[in-house]
Amino acid sequence: MTDPASLPYRPCVGVMLVNSDGKVFVGKRIDNREGDWWQMPQGGVDEGEDLRAAAYRELWEETGVTEDRVKLLSQTREELLYDLPEELVGKLWKGKYRGQRQHWFLARFDGSDDAIDLNAHQPPEFCEWRWIEAELLPELIVPFKKRVYRAVLEEFRALI
Repeated sequence: MTDPASLPYRPCVGVMLVNSDGKVFVGKRIDNREGDWWQMPQGGVDEGEDLRAAAYRELWEETGVTEDRVKLLSQTREELLYDLPEELVGKLWKGKYRGQRQHWFLARFDGSDDAIDLNAHQPPEFCEWRWIEAELLPELIVPFKKRVYRAVLEEFRALI
C-alpha cells in the first residue's frame, strides 16, 4: 500500500450557502453508509479552473442552485486541509489523494426553496437536504471533517 504521507491533497472548493434567515444548506450524501452525516456542497477543482467558477459549478451540480440565485460574500483566507481516515485512503478518488485542500466560499441564497433541485446533475450526490442553524454544522459532518467545519464557521460567523 502507498504511504498516505506521500500522496498529495485533492484541490477542492466548498460553499456555505445561507438563506435570508441565516440558516445553512446541508445535504445528506447518497453514498453515506454509516451514520447520519450531513455536509455543505463541495467538490473538486478541475485542472486550470478558477476557484469561483468551481464553487458555482459545484453548487449547481449538488443543489441545482444557479449563479444568478447567489451572491458570493467571502472566501476563506487560507486553504483548509483534512486527511482521510486510514481506512479510506486508497479507496476514494481512485487512491490518488490523502485528503483535500479546500477553499471555502460564503454565498447568500436569493431564491425560494423550490429552486433547489438535488437531481439537477446526474448522478445526484445528496438524497435529502435541509436548512440548519450554522452552529450545528460541526455536529452533523463526518468526524474527520469537523475541524474544517469549525474553521469555516469561525471565519464566516459574523457575515452569516
